[in-house]
Parts: sequence; structure tokens; C-alpha cells
Amino acid sequence: MKLGLGIDTGGTYTDAVLMDLSEGRILDSNKALTTHSNLVEGIENVVAGLKQEYLKDIRLVSVSTTLSTNSTLEGKGHPAGLILAGYTVNGTIPARETISIDGGHDSKGNEVSCLDLKSVEQFVNDTRGRLFSYAISSYFSVRNPEHELSIKKIIERLTDKPVVCGHELSLSLGAYERAVTAVLNARLIPITSQFIRAVLSVMEARNIKAPMMVMKCDGSLARIEEALEKPVESIFSGPAASLVGAAHISGLKTCVAVDVGGTSTDIALIEDGVPEISENGAVVGDWKTMVKAVRIRTSAMGGDSHVWVQRKLYIGPNRVIPICLAASDYPLLEDKLRNAEKISDRIMDDIFQPASFFVRSGNPRSDDDIQALNYSIEFELENHERQIFDAIGYEPVSISDIAEAIGKHPLQFVKVLRSLVQKRCICHIGFTPTDALHVLGEYEMWNSTASWLGAKLLGSYLGLDPESFSREIKRSFAKNIALDLLAFFAKDLKREDLEKLLASSRFTKFKINIPVIMIGAPVKAYVPELREFIDADIRIPEFHEVGNAVGALAGNIVKRSEILIRPAGSGTEQYHVFSEVERKVADNYLEAVDYGLELMEKLIFDHMDGYGLQKEQVRFDLERKDFTPGFGAQKETRLMGLGIGNPLKLEQ
Repeated sequence: MKLGLGIDTGGTYTDAVLMDLSEGRILDSNKALTTHSNLVEGIENVVAGLKQEYLKDIRLVSVSTTLSTNSTLEGKGHPAGLILAGYTVNGTIPARETISIDGGHDSKGNEVSCLDLKSVEQFVNDTRGRLFSYAISSYFSVRNPEHELSIKKIIERLTDKPVVCGHELSLSLGAYERAVTAVLNARLIPITSQFIRAVLSVMEARNIKAPMMVMKCDGSLARIEEALEKPVESIFSGPAASLVGAAHISGLKTCVAVDVGGTSTDIALIEDGVPEISENGAVVGDWKTMVKAVRIRTSAMGGDSHVWVQRKLYIGPNRVIPICLAASDYPLLEDKLRNAEKISDRIMDDIFQPASFFVRSGNPRSDDDIQALNYSIEFELENHERQIFDAIGYEPVSISDIAEAIGKHPLQFVKVLRSLVQKRCICHIGFTPTDALHVLGEYEMWNSTASWLGAKLLGSYLGLDPESFSREIKRSFAKNIALDLLAFFAKDLKREDLEKLLASSRFTKFKINIPVIMIGAPVKAYVPELREFIDADIRIPEFHEVGNAVGALAGNIVKRSEILIRPAGSGTEQYHVFSEVERKVADNYLEAVDYGLELMEKLIFDHMDGYGLQKEQVRFDLERKDFTPGFGAQKETRLMGLGIGNPLKLEQ
């Protein structure tokens, strides 16, 4: 038997599945909590829960993760330097050090000015002690990458640190976006490397000898070597994996997937087996990239979103540790909830809540406590921040506990608590949609009693008993999913307008004409309420709890390539053929087209051959667009190639 192991590391859970590669059938699955301070622990736990007799038959390991996304959103990543050749940028760049030098090309690939390599040498010598990696972006490198490659050669001679070229990541025009993409890629290399090393470590410990692949954010798979070189292409690998997984476990080639996770709810579409790709590059936080990604609608509402009250009910946007989960680790939390003091709703906010508790990050029974104790140094806490931090230990404390310990009114230190949470010095424990499901008995993983006590405490402010309060949360959560689904399909309409339509549709219901596949551990609970808002074929397939891990294994190997054929200039019959590997000069248009077609096929099938896929195992689609820019102008042609192969077809 030839098996595949799929692993997905998310913000809350790490999931794993075992699949029969010959049939695509899931044989076993498991979930374990993600251990952010030590990824190996969470991955080891999830693999240890699988049927061990199957491990000897594993022939392929494939993974996905949201670690890159979270790191980018949180502004993390190792410091990188950026070298711009032939231009400067006005927008913000996520680089610690930046330099602009002479060089670059024009739109035809001709050199604009000589490359200033001396400035490159000086920049690297001045910065290599404080930078982890370097990114290079030369003007019109998509038409001629010579200057980027020359700079890369110099840096590699001076240092062994990673070097990323803009043309290696995107052939689209847009110098600023290409520079941002290159820098983010350079910053993410160590994060992706850490995750891959963690998986490889567990594979070695379990004697799993198999090739490893990584899900990219366009829903395709890449070898670990490629993933390490281009980690920015895996930024949305988690949501992409959920889409591919939804299609696989439902047996559908066309569907919309709704992935309800701990941090967010993600919606994406797959049609005829190919994920819908965003017309623009992936946007991560404030950064617009040139990375081809699945078109995703993301809502900052998940199972761990903070539920809080201030004269009305709010859900999110911040994420907290669910009370039910925290109470499983800290049994004294139940007593604290029973004895919690009422707070005036006039002064309450998302931090200042009667059901909020705080605990130091890390584990006092491991080396993590040292890391937590060093947070004050790392973040250079002010005296007033240090005072609050010192009042919080490794057992949860309420705001009242902190106020009593330091002798101050909570309003004097609520902002400090918020800052310490954002800096990850402390963790915020609070009521969540997951707690609401525990109260209603529809999802029971941890301490339901603690959830009921939290619901009683918060519900009292709104005149609701614990069950009614929890049902209101559940309905609001389902309504949010319905609105996100409508917004996903009605791209040109504002969400607030859709919300008005949904609220006034007493005698109408919105219909979705393709199946809606729900992915995530608690999704069954939301289906009845979701059907109140939309008319759709909603399905909860088997193994929906681990859909992302299934997708990590069931994804295709996809190669997209583009070749542009343009006149070399007026007064000549010559044409330029621009591709990801070179700028070729052809004597005439027909020769250029023939060369482009031949090159396109070679690029696609050489890529697939690197994965062990033969020509007959690959679907190859070629789109050709001929156009004339204006009256009397010479014809131009754009060739777009798509190759699709599946690792399940590999001869293992």
C-alpha cells in the first residue's frame, strides 16, 4: 500500500491525515493543538495520534500552514535589506535597510544606465552584520533580469545569506509591488525553514522516508526546495488547502468552500477542479504582493474570536484563548468565574470584561518560561508596563486581581494590558463562539461548566440566560458566514448594503447555485442557522474537521507561464520574446511565435518532469491572444500556458 501523509499547521490546531494514494481515500486522521513556541511538539503529537502501523507505507508527505500569513500580518520576519536598481519607491517598504543605485532597463529590455556594483559591495559590507537576507529589484527586470542576477552574484560572493530577485517571483509589471514581494519573501525564508525543519524532524524520528511537498497559495504544490526559495508563495497556503480539501472530500470539481477556523472564516471557489485565482496579487495586511493566489474572502471571525458586551453583543475582531480550553489547563478558573465581580457597562470595553483573564505567555514547566521572562527586555517595557507584567503570573488573573495587586483602578492600566497582549507578553482568556457551542452542547472538547459560567456572567448584562446568550452568538456567527458568502459572489456590492438586504428579506432568500462545502471542526452546529439566511446545497463531508490537511495532500502540481512577443522597434522586422528565463531576439514575427510556442511547452513539461510526471500525466492548456496596439502598429502576441499534474499519479 502506498500512503500519503498530509499535515496542516494552523493558528489553533495542527491536523494530519493518512491517504491511500492509489484511491485518494482517507484512512485515518487526527487533530492536536498547535504549539507555537515549539512546532515540533504539536506536529509530533498529531502524528503520534495516527495509526502507527501505516507509517511504514508513507510515500509522500505534503504540508500547508498559516504561519507565513500570521507572521506577515503581525509584522514579524527576519530583517532584510533591499537593493533597487534604476529607480526609487515612494511607498513604504518592509525592509530594514534600502539603497537605490544606478542601473535598470527599459520596456524593451535595453540597459538604461550602467550598473553601480561598487555601491552594492559597500551596502552589503555595511549591513551584513544586522541583516538576515537581501532582496533585489531592478527596473524592468521582467524584460531583462541581467542586473538583478549581477547584483545577486556580488552578494553571494560577499556573504552566505539568502538573496531574492524580484524577477524570480513575478513577471508582472509593477516595480513597487515586485519590490514588496521580494522583501517579504526574504523576510519569510527563516519562518518557512523553521516549519519545514520541524516536519522533517518528526519524519526522521518516525522513520518516515518520503519526499515532501508544500501547498502554495494558488492551490498548487511545490517541492520543499522551491518552497524554501519562495516562501512568499505559501502565504495563503492554509486557505488554499481548505479549498482543495473541500473539493476532494466532497468529490466535487466545482464548489464554494467555507473554512471556519480559530482566527478567521475563509471562503474560496474551485471550478472544474481548478481554484479561482485572484485577478490581482495576494494582499496580506497592508502589503499588496504579486503572488498568484486563490481568490479568498476572509472574515476576522473564528471559533476563538473574543465575545464581549457593552450594552450589546460584539464578536471579535481580536482572538483570545477560549474559557473552556483555559479552564481545562487551569481548574481554578471555574472558581474565579463564580466569584467574578460585576463591572459597570459604562466603562467596559473589549479588554475590560468580567469574563476576561490574563496569564503569562509560555509554560512554567518548560524552557518557555525563560522566553516569557525575557519579553520585558525584548520589548523594552516601560516601568508602568513592567509593573502590570510583574502582577501577572502563570495562573490566570482577572482585572480585579491585578487592580488589587498594584493598588490602581482598572481604567489606569487597561491600555497597558492591551499593549502587553499585542506584544505577546501575556495571553488574553475570554468567552468565544467555541464556548457558546459548549454551553449549547453542540461541541464538547473541553470544560463546558466554565463556558456556562462565562455565558451566565456576560448574558446577565443583556438580560439573557446562558443558553439564550449562546444561541444569539451562534446566530450572529452564522449570519456573518452568510454575509461573507454573499459578498464573495457579489464582489461589486458593499457589505453594509448586503446586510440591509439580508435584514429586510422577510419574504425572500438568497440562492447559491453551487454546493457550499463546510470545513472545520464545529461547522455542523452552524448549518441550521445558515439555512435561515441563504438557500444553498450545504454539505458537511466526512473528514471536514481535517479538510486543510486533506487539501495539503490532494493538491495539484501547477505551472503557469507567460510569454510576451513584441516588436523590437520601428524600422526593423525583429521581435523580442520575453519569458521567465530570457529575452530572445527573433528575426521576424513568425519565428518569434514559433519559438515562443516551443519554449512554452518546454517550460511547462520541464517543470513537471522535475516532479516525476510524464507528459501523458499532465494537462496542458495554452491560451494565445493576438492584438494590434494601434493603427499601423505591428502585431503583438501573449502566450499563457497552464500545466496541471497530480502527485497521486506519480509512480511511487
